[in-house]
Amino acid sequence: MANERFLLVQLADIGDLVLTTPAIAALREARPQASIDLFASEHTLPCLPDGLADRVFPFKGGGNASRALFSGANLPTLAQFRRGDYDAVVFFHHFTKRAGVLKFWLIAKASGARRVIGLQNAQVWFLTDAITDGGFGARHQAEYWLDLVAKLGASSAARPAQVKREAFEYEALGDAVAPKVVIHPGSGGYSKARRWLPERFAAVAKNLQDSHDAKIILVGTANDNVAAVAQLLNEDCVNLAGKTSLPQLADVIARADLFIGADSGVMHIAATTDTPLISIFGPTNSNAWRPWTTGAEPIVMRSGVECSPCSYVGQGIGAREGCAARTCMKLVTVDQVAGAAANVLAGRAPARNIRRANSPPPATSPRIDILGLPVNALTYNDWLRQIDSWISSAKGAQHVCTVNPEFIMIARGDPIFFNILNRAAICVPDGVGLLWASRQLGAPLPGRVTGSDGVPLIAQHAAERGWKIFFLGAAEGIADKAAEILRSRYPRLRVAGTYAGSPAEHEEDEIVKLVNASGADILFVAYGAPKQDKWIARNLPRLKVSMAMGVGGSFDFIAGIVPRAPAWMQKRGLEWLYRLLRQPWRLKRMMRLPRFVIAVLRQSRR
Repeated sequence: MANERFLLVQLADIGDLVLTTPAIAALREARPQASIDLFASEHTLPCLPDGLADRVFPFKGGGNASRALFSGANLPTLAQFRRGDYDAVVFFHHFTKRAGVLKFWLIAKASGARRVIGLQNAQVWFLTDAITDGGFGARHQAEYWLDLVAKLGASSAARPAQVKREAFEYEALGDAVAPKVVIHPGSGGYSKARRWLPERFAAVAKNLQDSHDAKIILVGTANDNVAAVAQLLNEDCVNLAGKTSLPQLADVIARADLFIGADSGVMHIAATTDTPLISIFGPTNSNAWRPWTTGAEPIVMRSGVECSPCSYVGQGIGAREGCAARTCMKLVTVDQVAGAAANVLAGRAPARNIRRANSPPPATSPRIDILGLPVNALTYNDWLRQIDSWISSAKGAQHVCTVNPEFIMIARGDPIFFNILNRAAICVPDGVGLLWASRQLGAPLPGRVTGSDGVPLIAQHAAERGWKIFFLGAAEGIADKAAEILRSRYPRLRVAGTYAGSPAEHEEDEIVKLVNASGADILFVAYGAPKQDKWIARNLPRLKVSMAMGVGGSFDFIAGIVPRAPAWMQKRGLEWLYRLLRQPWRLKRMMRLPRFVIAVLRQSRR
């Protein structure tokens, strides 16, 4: 075993290398005589502790971009691998893109390794030893990597991450008795969607200055919003932006009383110290990248919106830059973060705001999988009973989506919508194509359950049960007219309110206040899919209704603005044809239907 040679590959960012150090340390401990080489992104290597790797190969120019492998800076490295005569190569990566799979295959071939170890998914063919890739968030990244080195005899038991530390002295820190609070307002360059607003960091800092006479230390780079926070604090802070190396940054954080930051490599460096830590997550996956500590649990602040996380979920990258609204970050408030920070500085155990949104809610009825998306096998009566249960139990807002083949095909190209449909409480089968698909897949649905028929039926049931309904969306005046027509049909119906508005992010705060003030039990939202479902998902945690449902053009049908197909066409599932004949511009949208058929036939063969 003295001649064993291992090549470890981690070509991602700073935080990713930090989370790989437990696995490297475990392998070093299990194989002390082996030669361990590391191929890692050049900018991450300064934080690597001495002694973990015998030799490092810097991956230059482009992070983990596949094309960078073929640059003049990296091709000589591939040539050196061939001379390494490696026994094994270990890839600390999920294989998410075809170009990336090819890149890693070329590295494996260049290494000449007899064993190729990594996470197995459907795209990878070249691994000799593997563990199943359950997807991002099924396990923490550090746990995945520990399991990989276990293939080489290392222990997979949890152990702390490590970073290199170098003493840093700065006169402005002084010997002040006041608590030191390090704030990192950035997120690195990979995705700025992870960032909390500078004014919120500044507000938390001012709160701690007033309540605890805290000394605020800002860290990061020139691109990390540090200057904006410093300006809001009137420069009443220690600004270390761009003044420390990564090892010196670790020393600054280790000497502080508290660290506050969003999901970033700096946050992962902070997690290697004993300093209490508050991390703020929005679009990214906290189940995969929450701070890795084996001691006291850090505080992870998440708003719990239904569409978060939207990046790095399952087997795909998803929406790397999130959405324009960034409601997931906005709903983490200054009061929440400042309150948790004050508790830490006062030595009290803080209330933890840890919410995880990778898994769908408990099934309310049997679900079948159609092209990776759930469709509930239920009837109208099942649906009404479920609504009754939600309102009676008052357990919070539940999201109902109406699903048809067109929506499924949209969701396959829209990761945010895809995640929402997977996390909704109920996805009703609104579309005859789903009945056909369920038969092809061997799990027939009991029947079609449409939003257009469901809205009047729910209104009738609401009139009998005393529930209040809010009608939101559609063109100006349409919600009013639809509500009035339903009230004329069901005189006891209680209309909590009507409002057109729009799904624009700058309107959502006022609309949520309006809906909540109305005391509604049920919210119908008619902004069209997927906008209506994204609006609901973003705002679900703060809606005080029991059910929120996107209803598309239902208000137009009820108000008589758009006629529905004749009953005989509805019964034969030909409403789509009726709409196409009346609105020929739908032809482009309808081209999703043959693609849906082909995709279902492929799934049924598998």
